[in-house]
Amino acid sequence: MGLFFISVICILWAMAATVMAWLVCAFPALPRRALLLVLPILLTAFIIGGIAYSRSHYHAGTGVLYYAAYILFGFLFIAFCAAAVSLFLYWVLGILHAPRVWLGPTNTLFILAACGLAVWGGFSEPKLKIIRVNSPQMPKLKIALLSDSHLGRGVSLARFDKALSRLQAQQPDVLLVLGDVFEYGQNREKYAERIKNFSAPLGKYGVLGNHEYYSGYENSVQFYKEAGITLLQNELTQLPNGVQVAGLKDIKTARVTPQEIGQLLQQADPQRPLILLSHTPLYAEEAAEAGADLMFSGHTHNGQIWPFEYLVKLQFPRVYGLFDIDGLKFYITSGMFYWGIPLRFLTSAELPVIEVN
Repeated sequence: MGLFFISVICILWAMAATVMAWLVCAFPALPRRALLLVLPILLTAFIIGGIAYSRSHYHAGTGVLYYAAYILFGFLFIAFCAAAVSLFLYWVLGILHAPRVWLGPTNTLFILAACGLAVWGGFSEPKLKIIRVNSPQMPKLKIALLSDSHLGRGVSLARFDKALSRLQAQQPDVLLVLGDVFEYGQNREKYAERIKNFSAPLGKYGVLGNHEYYSGYENSVQFYKEAGITLLQNELTQLPNGVQVAGLKDIKTARVTPQEIGQLLQQADPQRPLILLSHTPLYAEEAAEAGADLMFSGHTHNGQIWPFEYLVKLQFPRVYGLFDIDGLKFYITSGMFYWGIPLRFLTSAELPVIEVN
């Protein structure tokens, strides 16, 4: 864990230093020493300190500190990406002896516009998305997905209630929960109660995400219990209509192997339809081979802030959307809200409703 924090600090400092280096090149009149030596350290310290303090203190004002630190983190990432490209162009234009005075103002306008759109995307309501799926083995079924809400400090109870009410209005038959539901902060019991009051005739079933392990495994299991969610941890159950639902532990955090998935799905009745829930979008081929009809995952947030999605694609062959894998219909959602940084740039949060057949 210590190595992780050291890595985060180094990455933040490197991003800040890159942005400052671009400013020095683009605007030579700016104070070089302050930008290159002082500001990267101050920005890194504020972001790390603000995040750490707001995670352990809940008095008035820490909410403002939370948003300030995390939004600055997001802005810094956007500015870093733009600055890295601009520094490369600055170097190329210098070699070509081409005018480059326009580069600074143009990139500044781009960064401001991108940050503005990211704020708008982060604080906009998640989009209701209806996904229609044909699966020969499945009965007619309407499924609501709840994934990556990251409730607590970053998402108010009122905002969550509004989003869940929009899902409820679709009158789903079942609610499937894909993990990373509650993180930390106040009103934990009220969030759980709101999910418990969600009406789904066939029930509520779910799996844990990686953040449930990070925020405390036992507390997370208790939260699911309080929320009325039947938690599946490498387990198989059956809905009242005969559809089987299998749920995996988080593949990365709990180190679930393809062999374990095969063993779990072998327990299913091959004559009955089967749905697989996995927070992390991996092993779809193994699920298809084992006879699963539907599979649902989250975790990726579809990158959340472009171009971060390209880093996500280095880890996962599929990041977002509906896929057909040898007859298995596999949907990966971008999530209900966001993780940490309350911004979304060129991606959107969503409320997925799967209409089967």
